[in-house]
Amino acid sequence: MAFKGKIKIKGLKLDHKRLSNSFRYAFSGIVQAYIGEQNLKIHTAIAILVIICGFCFQISYYEWLICLVLIGLVLMAEFFNTAFEYVVDLVCPEVHPLAKAVKDTASAGVLMMAIIAAIIGLVIFVPKGIQWIGGLL
Repeated sequence: MAFKGKIKIKGLKLDHKRLSNSFRYAFSGIVQAYIGEQNLKIHTAIAILVIICGFCFQISYYEWLICLVLIGLVLMAEFFNTAFEYVVDLVCPEVHPLAKAVKDTASAGVLMMAIIAAIIGLVIFVPKGIQWIGGLL
């Protein structure tokens, strides 16, 4: 039996239609960002490569947690950057120094997160790669 309408849980009303619309809008935003953003595709490809390497090198439980959190943070930063760019383009369609500064600063945030993630990834994967190469020799 499917629930319809609103459910009340200790003062919290859940409206299934609003909830399903929220998910639909979020997935629509994901699709829109992937259609328009080259860097998001690059970050996703790198994330897939990290996951493959994680399986190949059999990284530990905590290393998985670290990698997954970093992947999430980099992708989240890229989505926020994309949202900033959309808002700036909507509010200021012409070239303006402050609009450029907003876009550049948001992009810098993504770059910083990606650099930090890459450094941590190197700390996790380089020793395992050296160990693997040593095993081949």
